[in-house]
Amino acid sequence: MWRAVTSLGLLAGAFASAAAADYTGPLFDAHLHYNNEACTHDMPAPGCPHPMTDVLERMQRNGVRAIVANSRPNDGTKALASAREQTRQAGVTVVPFVRLYRDRADYNNWFRDPTIVEMVNAELQRGTPAGPYRGLGEFHLYDSANANGPVAKQLMALAEEKGLAILAHVDDAAIDLLMANTPSKGRKSLLIWAHTGIGGTPVARVDELFARYPLLVGELSYRPGLTCADGQLCPEWRSLLLKYPDRFLIGSDTWINQRWQYYDDLMRGYRTWLGGLPGDVARRIAWDNGARLFGVASPNP
Repeated sequence: MWRAVTSLGLLAGAFASAAAADYTGPLFDAHLHYNNEACTHDMPAPGCPHPMTDVLERMQRNGVRAIVANSRPNDGTKALASAREQTRQAGVTVVPFVRLYRDRADYNNWFRDPTIVEMVNAELQRGTPAGPYRGLGEFHLYDSANANGPVAKQLMALAEEKGLAILAHVDDAAIDLLMANTPSKGRKSLLIWAHTGIGGTPVARVDELFARYPLLVGELSYRPGLTCADGQLCPEWRSLLLKYPDRFLIGSDTWINQRWQYYDDLMRGYRTWLGGLPGDVARRIAWDNGARLFGVASPNP
């Protein structure tokens, strides 16, 4: 009996140690959407499944202390940026991006639609109550050749001219094409690669692109093959993150309401594999990299 009790105690201790190893610091959600189907104002359910109070509570209880907000349409981002008192109480800093989508039709057509450039310039001129827009995107290119579309070329040049980040959901071929469309050929453009290599780009190819473009940053939501056993990073990804600890971000990608419903699980998953990294590396990927890129002060303990 004593041995059985002892074994149970050792197991309990092992589980406690594993839980304690999870990363416990602040999180910077660098890929968050507050789209119109979530509902961007406070109304009784079911008319508003995820009102402002709900989404901020989800961020607060998960230790998310800053977000890159980009929404379809941009009204959702402006709602977050306008909720100054609510975000202050929740301890969340809003970093606003201009999204290129007014509706779902824009997903497949934005790169050839000149009115998108007009909309972007109008939004940049207006700014937000949380400050000026800091980037453009997220945008999608389902065919990498469309990176050479007239609007894509204009916006890449505009982003570099104004010092704006780009958040792009693209394949590895499009990374090269987009960077070629900047005045500096990618040497001065901050491009955040949403879901870094989501289409199955090998880690070696990601490494090659990181070496070629010093301001290419990887965002790690929705990345199949990132984690392996026990929710820890797969070996080749762990090696890549250790090689470029200042070049990765995490995000939730709340593109549908289901992602809001599982927000706790998404953040818990990040804390698990971050806990398997050296402490300083975990802190950089979880918080410091995003805070440095966008000038966000470290939160109070």
